[in-house]
Amino acid sequence: MTSLSVIVWAKQGCSYCEEVKDYLNEKRIAFQTIDVTDLDDRRDILEVKYGIRYVPVVEIGEDGIYKGVTDSGIDHLEKELAPYLVRK
Repeated sequence: MTSLSVIVWAKQGCSYCEEVKDYLNEKRIAFQTIDVTDLDDRRDILEVKYGIRYVPVVEIGEDGIYKGVTDSGIDHLEKELAPYLVRK
């Protein structure tokens, strides 16, 4: 059985990051947070993976294969999570 893995790349003081985490908590979706506050090496990782340095970025994965949600707005996150939530 596979399990959903969600990673939120965020920084302190980011209202959009908090909105994403609040949404995931409301939906009872477990997630891990990677804090990029004052950590340029972590932003470098985002740049290599997605061509961006801003947060929030939400990575949704299963079986070690992840898709990054880089667009702002809960609607984008909901769309990418939908296939996983249907199977719950």
